[in-house]
Amino acid sequence: MTPRPEHSPEVGTRALLDGIAEGDPAESLRLGDLFQGLGDRAFGMLLIAATAPAFIPIPGVAGALSGPLVMLVGVQLLLRLRQPWLPGFVAKRGPHRSTMARLRDLLAPWLGRLEHVVRPRLTVMLDHWLLDVITGLLVLVLGLLLSLPIPFTNYILAGLLLLFALALLERDGVLMLVAWGAGLAAIASFSALAGGALQAVLQAGAG
Repeated sequence: MTPRPEHSPEVGTRALLDGIAEGDPAESLRLGDLFQGLGDRAFGMLLIAATAPAFIPIPGVAGALSGPLVMLVGVQLLLRLRQPWLPGFVAKRGPHRSTMARLRDLLAPWLGRLEHVVRPRLTVMLDHWLLDVITGLLVLVLGLLLSLPIPFTNYILAGLLLLFALALLERDGVLMLVAWGAGLAAIASFSALAGGALQAVLQAGAG
């Protein structure tokens, strides 16, 4: 497996989001620029940017924008790429600063609480190749669910994905374990609901 790059100097998630949000609100950010200089934490910042559209209260549209990009991050975590890769036409596009500012403001109360407990620890969860593969698989599946037009799920799935993003950015293996547990619970719940719906359809057809 390809080793990950050296860890970048630790800058808190709030400080990173503040830096991105500052400036002309109407300016479009390039996704390719968001993760420069972040080393192996770059996947966390890209995941935050990818989930930002999911907080837009437009059913169907938000997930269609966020889902594929989240899935791309998941695939790259699965493959253990050294740095995120984006197609040129995607790397040159991105959210407006105003969108990232709204996301920062939405997260600010939670980040204020989390910054007292989140820290680099149990980093084997972020460095071991097999655990990276599991993380990538979970992100991939959650991105797939996010891309589906399932009512009232955007905020839930985007919130779960933000746990993964924060764990990657803060190199917190304990938080990654929490994200794993929440992600598995969400996938199991969606699978049970889908199974129940399919069974109901089959029974209706048989009747």
